[in-house]
Amino acid sequence: MKKIITIEDKLQWTNYIKRALHYDFYHTWYYHSLDKTGFPILFVYEENQNFIAFPLLKRNIPGSDFFDFTSVYGYTGPISNLDFKVLEDDFMEGFKASFIEYLQTGQNVTVFSRLHPFFDQERLMGKFSGVHANGKTVAIDLTTTIEEQRSVYRKSVKEKIRRLRKRDYLVKVSNDISDARIFADIYIENMQRVGAKEYYFFSESYFVNLLASDEFDSKLFLVYKDGEPISGAVVVCTDEIMQVHLLATKTKYLNESPAKLLTDEITVIGRQLGYKYFNLGGGVNFKEDNLFGWKMGFSKLCFEFNSWRYIANNDLYNSLLEEKAIDNTANIDFFPLYRNPVMA
Repeated sequence: MKKIITIEDKLQWTNYIKRALHYDFYHTWYYHSLDKTGFPILFVYEENQNFIAFPLLKRNIPGSDFFDFTSVYGYTGPISNLDFKVLEDDFMEGFKASFIEYLQTGQNVTVFSRLHPFFDQERLMGKFSGVHANGKTVAIDLTTTIEEQRSVYRKSVKEKIRRLRKRDYLVKVSNDISDARIFADIYIENMQRVGAKEYYFFSESYFVNLLASDEFDSKLFLVYKDGEPISGAVVVCTDEIMQVHLLATKTKYLNESPAKLLTDEITVIGRQLGYKYFNLGGGVNFKEDNLFGWKMGFSKLCFEFNSWRYIANNDLYNSLLEEKAIDNTANIDFFPLYRNPVMA
């Protein structure tokens, strides 16, 4: 049996998420309610008491009567009340058939979803075509001792953290919701400096609401120097995982690298709260770039990060490419190709 739960039905959406064996805050009703780039749905396939739930954003394809699906920013993909490692083949095939049937009921062209590096979703999505290797994410294992963790830090990271502590840089967890404005200002300055797309310029209310949500535990960490907040991070804790959702540092303090001290202090709090992993994420667009190298300075533990790229209607997909004079054999890492702004 399948059902489509829309964003208007918070109770049902939340019920399935809470029943899942593993989930992340990216799957929650609240996080999807923040996204205005599409219409959020939760596709649910159920057999008896067991289910697979798949959150997606449905979007109209500009200039057409067609639709496609994508995922929210972050790590999503399907979740279940069962472990993906032991899902029975018949159950997975039932999900596949049901989801394909749903796609065929409308003018739906493609589906793109980021998958979660911790949840073994590839075993299920491998039933379809389109699992794509995107790169790696870096994580810190919080089940080790803090001494073991710090022993693998890159030498320059250890030295920088030592100097920051010596110079009285302090990390605090804020319990004051009004501090969201402080972080918002730091974050917006950071986005302006790097020339980020408009999509990443979140309002102050975004941070306030994120920190106030009762569906997951969000924490605001701030780094202070001589009483001035100069860096910070919104860290979201769900299930066994904590991860930095957003991190920023004031431009004038970038050379001091306060984010290194911040990262180390977050792991101390994480251990106290009983989390197993601190997910640092990957590089920009999940490339092994300078950002990825920065994160590898803390840990050599990496998880594979994949996406699912599925063409539901080849005829419609090819017609959209033809309209834009796009070669469908082009070796370009972007999906779906008809949404590539460079080729528009």
